Amino acid sequence: MATAALPFGARDRAKPVPPFVITCVIMLASFITVLDSTIANVALPDMEASLGAASDTVTWVLTSYIVAAAIATPLTAWLGGKLGRKRLFLIAIGGFVGASMLCGLAQSLGEMVAFRLIQGASGAFIIPLGQSFLLDAYPREKHGQAMALWGLGIMVGPVMGPVLGGWLTDNYSWRWVFYVNLPFGLLALAGAVLFLPGGESLKRKFDLFGFVALGIGIGALQLMLDRGQQLDWFSSREVMIEAATAVAGLWVFGVHILTRGETILPAELLRDRNILTGFGFIFVVGMLQVATSALLPPMLEQLYGYPVVTAGFAMAPRGVGTMVAMLLVGRIIGKVDARLLMMIGMSLVAGSMWVMTGFSPVMGMTPFLTTGFVQGFGVGLIFVPLNTLVFATVAPALRTDASSFYSLLRNLGGSVGVSLSVGILARQTQIAHADIGSAVTPFALPGADPNIARALGATGDTVLALLDATVNGQAAMIAYLDDFTLMMWMSVALVPLVLLLRAPRRAAAPDPEHIAME
Repeated sequence: MATAALPFGARDRAKPVPPFVITCVIMLASFITVLDSTIANVALPDMEASLGAASDTVTWVLTSYIVAAAIATPLTAWLGGKLGRKRLFLIAIGGFVGASMLCGLAQSLGEMVAFRLIQGASGAFIIPLGQSFLLDAYPREKHGQAMALWGLGIMVGPVMGPVLGGWLTDNYSWRWVFYVNLPFGLLALAGAVLFLPGGESLKRKFDLFGFVALGIGIGALQLMLDRGQQLDWFSSREVMIEAATAVAGLWVFGVHILTRGETILPAELLRDRNILTGFGFIFVVGMLQVATSALLPPMLEQLYGYPVVTAGFAMAPRGVGTMVAMLLVGRIIGKVDARLLMMIGMSLVAGSMWVMTGFSPVMGMTPFLTTGFVQGFGVGLIFVPLNTLVFATVAPALRTDASSFYSLLRNLGGSVGVSLSVGILARQTQIAHADIGSAVTPFALPGADPNIARALGATGDTVLALLDATVNGQAAMIAYLDDFTLMMWMSVALVPLVLLLRAPRRAAAPDPEHIAME
């Protein structure tokens, strides 16, 4: 007797899947997006020559991915309702893996940016959909532990990313930092097909006006940040037009969501103090986290002369610290005020940044390892409590919307952080070079006199080249320290913001039993 075909996802609902299995599938899918946001960092210096890019334009490899994810993320709730969450999740994983292969084949910076845009747009749906699947799989009282376990799993990405990226770049090519996504992506795709619940699609009106306004605002803002340093910022008419377009687009979007009924960002979310505060918090945390990860590998490779593999290993303690903190938070989140954990975490991040402002051009690896671990530990203390507080009061029907904009602001913060930090680095390097170079004269430094150099057996050009290289290194070091100082004060400014968050009721505290035992 023939069996009627089951609708998409019906077979999944016929036999319940244990929540822990769903968590593993979501962790694996999230892992490839997190891995790809860090694995390319250590390969940037190698990409410069291969793609014909400069040091201040090769970072478009990072920002194009992040800004595409930021623009596409608000589509998650609408597309998830139209196609079904599971079907959209599968499309996102497949698109991400396909774009990863194209990135590995790119022959120019333009091609790389185009493929990274596709990759970022595909990966944009994975994190918010994954969070939505995860929150639905567990009762509310175990959401804190579910977030901790999920966060612990995806933090393997920041640990493996720099190390794996460094090893692949050193032994094979930078192209393999993208090819490596293939096995992880296919495994995640198979797990999603087999184990994720299908769910029914829901008809929902698409807010085209709001999406276009937001996309124009974000796109113009990113163009302004990426092009500003090359065009001398507001002395350029192009930058002024991009800035005006960004302000206009974001202003129109804000007015639209506050005055219209059904928009891409439900107005109910903005009436919740925890959600609104959490949106601002994750934006700044994204700036700090991504900017630091983007600055350190070039610093280690170009100023300290470390091989790319060593630079990757130097970044690993950051991820290890985050994993340790998340493991700890998963056990105590229901017993300790989440706001206290966040304040401790932000204080650790600020303290590690303060230590980094004292880095010296001549020092060993230990300061990088210790500050990286402490900073990662602090981020781990922030991540889970923030997620728990932000989503504690969100209605189930709005979880996908809240997750989407939460991810959008984290991605946008990372993109802004990279662009600002690289722009400040380039500008401060020029200023410091001029200040130091003005003091390098034959009177202050006799070795700079070509006549004396020739008398000692060296050519004048050689001496001047060595002096210029030394001045360049010192100027770059000063610029890096200026970046770290700015990030330190931003971390300090976030600490009192924690007090705006409301603690959830004790009745919602997670069960102390470990989530893996379910």
